[in-house]
Amino acid sequence: MGTGNPVTITVETIVHSPVESVWKYWTEPKHITQWSKASDDWHTPYAENDLKVGGKFVSRMEAKDGSFGFDFGGVYDEVSINESISYTLGDGRKVKIAFIRQNNDTQIIESFEAEETNAIEMQQGGWQAILDNFKKYAETAKEE
Repeated sequence: MGTGNPVTITVETIVHSPVESVWKYWTEPKHITQWSKASDDWHTPYAENDLKVGGKFVSRMEAKDGSFGFDFGGVYDEVSINESISYTLGDGRKVKIAFIRQNNDTQIIESFEAEETNAIEMQQGGWQAILDNFKKYAETAKEE
């Protein structure tokens, strides 16, 4: 591995909430810290988000037992409010997220370039788990 085009992985869900709410929950740090984790033994104690082209974002993801943690962040390449976001991660990989209005529901399709350390299935499972946590949060959160 290491040469050629990276593999693109796609995860998706349908959130039973309007796109305007979904967008707010996805992009506001006070909400990001509530849903950005792949499992209950992890958490995101800190997030910041400068949601504009050229703006930076970072979320601190940590195991609750303190055994491991990392910063997940990058720079926005494109921001189209309530429609799509694309960004470049710190390691150069590209991510694109589409928010598709379906009456009072929102379909989210997230595509990202795989990294080469972990198996494709593991990466897809991790990103899908985070997206599933987002869905649960967005369907039960109260507007603020």
